[in-house]
Amino acid sequence: MEFQDILLEKRDAIATITLNSPKTINALSKRLIGEIIQALEHIGADRSLKVLIFKANGKHFCSGHNLTEMVNGDRSEYKFIFEQCSRMMQLIHRIPQIAIAQVHGVATAAGCQLAATCDLAVAEENARFGTPGVKIGLFCTTPMVALSRAVSRKHAMEMLMTGRLISAQEAERFGLVNRVVPREDLEKVTLEMAESIAEASPLVLEIGKRAFYNQIELDEPRAYAYANETITLNLMAEDAQNGISAFLEKRKPVWKGR
Repeated sequence: MEFQDILLEKRDAIATITLNSPKTINALSKRLIGEIIQALEHIGADRSLKVLIFKANGKHFCSGHNLTEMVNGDRSEYKFIFEQCSRMMQLIHRIPQIAIAQVHGVATAAGCQLAATCDLAVAEENARFGTPGVKIGLFCTTPMVALSRAVSRKHAMEMLMTGRLISAQEAERFGLVNRVVPREDLEKVTLEMAESIAEASPLVLEIGKRAFYNQIELDEPRAYAYANETITLNLMAEDAQNGISAFLEKRKPVWKGR
C-alpha cells in the first residue's frame, strides 16, 4: 500500500499509523483522511494485529482540519469533508484493534478529536490539547462528539467554549489521556502499553472493545443485560476456557483467536 501523507508499519501484533505531513502540522486534509480510512480498513481485516498506534512526524501531533479546504467551497464539499472525518473516527472504534494515540506537541480541533477517539492515549509532558474553533468562528462541533464522551461535561464545555489550550497534565486530570511522560520516554511508554495489550487473546480484545462501546451509552439495567449475554458467550470461547485453565494450572496460555 502506498500513501503520500501517512506511513503504515506493522511489527508483530502492533500496527502504527504515522501522520506524515509536518509542513501542514499534520492537518487532516481530504487526502490524509482518505489514506487513514484505507489504512484502518486494511488493519481491521488483519487478524494478526491486536494494537494500533497513532503517532506523527514533525513538531506536533495534529492541528485539525486543513483550513485551506474550508474557504471558498460549497455546502456539499464541506459536508463531504466532515462526513469522511466522522467515518474515520467511527472506524477507529469499529476495528477490533485497540487504538493508542501517542501525542506530542499540539493536538487541536480534529487533532484533539483524534486523540479523544482513540481507546487510549499517552502524551509527552509538553503536549497541549484544545478545541479552538470558537476563536475563528467555526465551533468544534464534530470534535465535541469525541471530546464530550472522553471527559466530563464541565471540562468539555470549558474546552469548547474558551478554546483554551490545556496542558498534558490537565488533559490527564480531565481524563483525556491515560499517561503523561517525558518526551524522551513517549515512544517507549506507548510501545510498552501496546505490547502489554498484545499479550491478550485477539478474540477477547475484540469482544471487550465492542462491549465497552456498546454498553457505555445504555442505562444500567440494559447495560447489565447486554454484559451478561456477552460474558456468557465469551466464556464459551476456546480462548476463555484455555486461559482459565492456564491460570489454574499456572502455565502460559496459547491463544487460538477463537
